[in-house]
Amino acid sequence: MVAGMSAQQDAVFGSGDETEKLYRQHVSGNLFGVFGLQPALGRLLTPNDDLTPGAHPVAVLSYDYWTRRFARESNVIGKTFRMGNDRFEIIGIAPKGFIGTEPGAVTDVFIPAMMNVEAINSPGWSWFRIWARPRTGVSEEQVQQPLQAAFTHEHQEEIKTFHSDTPKQIVDAYLSEKVVLFPAGSGASDIQKEYRRPLIILAALVALVLLVACANVGNLLTAQAAARAREMALRVSIGAGQWRLMQLVLVESTLLAIAASALGLLFAWWSAPFVVSMLHVPEDPVRLILDFGWRDLAFIVALTLSVTLLFGLAPALRASAVKPMAALKGGEDPHSRRRVVNALLAAQTGFCVLVLYVAGLFVTTFDRLSNRPLGFSYQRVLVMDAAASKEQPAHIWMQVADQLRETPGVQSVSLAGWPLLSRNRWTCDVRVPGHAVEARSPYFLNVSPGFFETMRIGLISGRDFRPGDVPPRVEGTGQPVAGVGIVNEAFARTYFKGQNPVGRMVGVRTGKDLSSPMEIVGYVRDAAYSDVRETIRPTVYVPMGNGKRNTFLVRCGGDPLQFASIMRGAIAKARPDFRMPTVQPQSNFLRWQMLRERLLATLSLFFGVVALVLAAIGLYGVLNYSVTWRRREIGIRMALGARPAHVVRRVTTDMLGMVCLGSAIGLAGGLASGRFIESLLFEVKSTDPGSVAAPILILAGAAMLAALPPAIRAVQIDPAQTLRSE
Repeated sequence: MVAGMSAQQDAVFGSGDETEKLYRQHVSGNLFGVFGLQPALGRLLTPNDDLTPGAHPVAVLSYDYWTRRFARESNVIGKTFRMGNDRFEIIGIAPKGFIGTEPGAVTDVFIPAMMNVEAINSPGWSWFRIWARPRTGVSEEQVQQPLQAAFTHEHQEEIKTFHSDTPKQIVDAYLSEKVVLFPAGSGASDIQKEYRRPLIILAALVALVLLVACANVGNLLTAQAAARAREMALRVSIGAGQWRLMQLVLVESTLLAIAASALGLLFAWWSAPFVVSMLHVPEDPVRLILDFGWRDLAFIVALTLSVTLLFGLAPALRASAVKPMAALKGGEDPHSRRRVVNALLAAQTGFCVLVLYVAGLFVTTFDRLSNRPLGFSYQRVLVMDAAASKEQPAHIWMQVADQLRETPGVQSVSLAGWPLLSRNRWTCDVRVPGHAVEARSPYFLNVSPGFFETMRIGLISGRDFRPGDVPPRVEGTGQPVAGVGIVNEAFARTYFKGQNPVGRMVGVRTGKDLSSPMEIVGYVRDAAYSDVRETIRPTVYVPMGNGKRNTFLVRCGGDPLQFASIMRGAIAKARPDFRMPTVQPQSNFLRWQMLRERLLATLSLFFGVVALVLAAIGLYGVLNYSVTWRRREIGIRMALGARPAHVVRRVTTDMLGMVCLGSAIGLAGGLASGRFIESLLFEVKSTDPGSVAAPILILAGAAMLAALPPAIRAVQIDPAQTLRSE
């Protein structure tokens, strides 16, 4: 069975013209049957609804959309709606709880895969995912082998269409591609692939912050156990058993853990929608159902009990093993409790440094990407995707652009096949006399005259496109036709050793062994094309041709969103048959590309701050406890003439040693984890001096601030009063 990727579309219900956005997914006719789903109303798609391209205009609504849009009206069956150029009839409602096969997108309507005619007739499109349910007893290897054989055979046949001088490494890489099977229990989506590793890293940071907090609590309970030694001794003296004392301390620890878990649940309830909202731009938000089920409850209960046992059991055992006579005399080993406290202090310091180290790498990556030169100006540019009912010649598209330029407040208007940074790609081999074919083909993009002015891409030499310019192509007779193109600096560096390429002729592959001549008429600055992370590749801009879809780019005098409705109206007036699926500012594409980096930077920075605050509180608590416990010792030293600096040094020496030890361990852990997170970084390495020094310096500053109040308290101790009280 086949399931297409969910996408947002404009739909019109009834006979009106008012559009509304919904998420549709193309699926094969047998999908519902293979999943064993039953309709909530009407019927579901069957294999007979998915036989011929464009011949099955039927649709199934999701239960969620039926509830939101139609309030569960039973007469919705048989109603029609228009989406694109097709009118669909609603034949059924999917069962409650089925939201599609793509996590992150709650599908509103399911349509037969054969209704995606353009994709069906374009073998190069990768618009769908294949789902397979093996028969009982069939192993994964038995499924993979025939698929791999068919996949390899198809590639071998396709290689026959490659140009004869295609580099060998491209052919070998194409033939070596493997079919990989994944478990489908949790669905399949791009958001899973993109965020799986970041979420694992964030989960690890959360665990480290939890350990910092637990080490703090462990220190608190250890100090409390030492302070209650005499109380426990008295309880033992009057007959309390060891289990009774353990029960007392464990109940106190459990109550503390339950209170903390309740606060954590409240924070999660508030913050979860905020985190999900960071995953997509407003025009295309991620939609996740954040249900709280028994699995979540079981995990929280298990975590609470585990933490309680891990950090509450040791103080409980210590309290229950107290010896009355020794406790009443001050304890058998007064230094043992300090060793436990110092060990926990080193642990929480190490965890804190590791969190700060990873957070620093992600924040630096986000900063570098945010400030990376793009080569074009995205501010105040409105992007409008347009689709015609049928293919239109280039001059029709240009006429609409000319009418948009007359709108007050519009500075310039141009057209492109798709916006920059939209992650769409078109590559094609270029042949330059005396230069071997590059393994990585240049990017191509159809643009209209005025594109470089609209996007503020600097023209170095030559000219912009003019009306009448055509791209290199092949006529219906199979004969190559010469065209013109404009190239960027990376193209000149790659093919002409950085020399001005204007006036040069190159060949553009337009068939297996056909190359159409292209004259380079312009030379422009480098600009990011598809991915903000990608090194700028050689790029060829060619004139607009005939087409059914194009993108209008409008540079406005103010906020582009304020012009959105005006531009929609102007296009509808100029060409009523043009549809506008999406209208959004160009800045959205940059924001969309940096969602993962923004999420990692924001959440890791938050966890870093929390870990730092907890570590500082822990340092303060340990020092404060040390000063309180050693009050008599400090008083004696000061009575014998010890200077304040000596007292401060005595009080803070153990802490500084543990901070240094923990920092070294945390830094070693950070360097070891660098390889795992390396693919998520940009222009920053885990071994950079700044990345290594930053968490140490930040923690050192926090430690100094945390140590200041206890140190001041220590030097202000009155020896006479202390000795009298003792």
